[in-house]
Amino acid sequence: MAAATFAVYPEAASAEDGRLAIGGCDAVELAREFGTPAYVMAEDDLRARARAFTTAIETYHDGPGEVIFASKACPVTAVLRLFAGEDLGVDVASGGELHLALKAGFAPERIYLHGNAKSEEELRLAVEARVGWVVIDNAEDVAKLARVLRAGGRQRVLLRIRPGVDADTHAAILTGHAESKFGLDPRDARALAADPPEHLDVQGFHFHLGSQLVDPTPYRAAIGVLAGLGDQPVYSLGGGFPVAYTPDDRPPGIDVSVAAVVEAAHDLLGPGKRLVIEPGRSLVANAGVTLYTVESVKRLPGGGRIVAVDGGMSDNPRPMLYDAAYDACLADRFGDEGEPATVVGKHCESGDVLVRRTRLPDAQPGDVLVTPVTGAYGHAMASNYNGVPRPPVVLCAGGEARAVVRRETYEELGARDI
Repeated sequence: MAAATFAVYPEAASAEDGRLAIGGCDAVELAREFGTPAYVMAEDDLRARARAFTTAIETYHDGPGEVIFASKACPVTAVLRLFAGEDLGVDVASGGELHLALKAGFAPERIYLHGNAKSEEELRLAVEARVGWVVIDNAEDVAKLARVLRAGGRQRVLLRIRPGVDADTHAAILTGHAESKFGLDPRDARALAADPPEHLDVQGFHFHLGSQLVDPTPYRAAIGVLAGLGDQPVYSLGGGFPVAYTPDDRPPGIDVSVAAVVEAAHDLLGPGKRLVIEPGRSLVANAGVTLYTVESVKRLPGGGRIVAVDGGMSDNPRPMLYDAAYDACLADRFGDEGEPATVVGKHCESGDVLVRRTRLPDAQPGDVLVTPVTGAYGHAMASNYNGVPRPPVVLCAGGEARAVVRRETYEELGARDI
């Protein structure tokens, strides 16, 4: 198979005689054992990516640093536990993600609570759990923390700013521009840092510019804004490191991305600062694939085919939300291109299209179709649209596979009925 094609699959993927394997497990056999759709993740890839980020910040940064997993990308307890074991911290954006992080074994002091609309209950849970960091997004966070903290209690915080920096990415995943819903105006953040209320232990600043940021230039611009807000010991520079979704994508590697951000921090903030980076997608996306079963194939008058599978927008809404491009293959004919094809889902929506342009060999009902790069925001954004149960999550390593999230049942669809 072409190296470019294989590059979007897990590093622990292989293909012998055209049969795709993930972590040493045959994809067709995985589909038989666990059913489809199913999210399959290579455990060794997850570990390797965590270590690559840790090594990069240790290599390029001249002071203390921390890598924290943005758990919204893949809030699976087993994945969180794996990253805790790799000595990462964790970013949580809700009470539910906080619950999962604690369940997975993250030390509370390594947890960062984010969010632009934190409830008082979520802040209370965080304080009671003694989380290390709360990221202040707005004036209401300050007031709510004052009510939640006991008399004389203090919470260590970072102040999130909206730096007014645009980046070249989809509008729905752009978060650092001047009209973003996230963060404080820099002038308000500077004033709060200079004269914080007694219950806030302000340690530094945070920003996040968006996702899939191939060009590091916006980071330098945003760090320049931070540099003008007053000297602080801690700076959280967000995530947004890009991944390849199709064989034509050529994003910079982990070390290149981290080096560029750290270099800008050194230049503009000075030496010895504690730098925090928050990769999410780039830790998990390419480590995962989704397995489907082909249910029907239609030939089009102008050539090409529509290949319909047993999942779709309920297990991967990203093509519909962000115009995200994906590739696909047949698990037992990996590398065979064949004819043009569009891969669609089973849902009652014309927009339920998983892969708009690919080439597949002669797909037939019953074939196992694979879409790569679904380790991020597949499980996290899955729904029950059309009453479809959510898929399992399967981890593979060394030829062994284990389900870490089981498939939802029809009975569970009505479990909350009263």
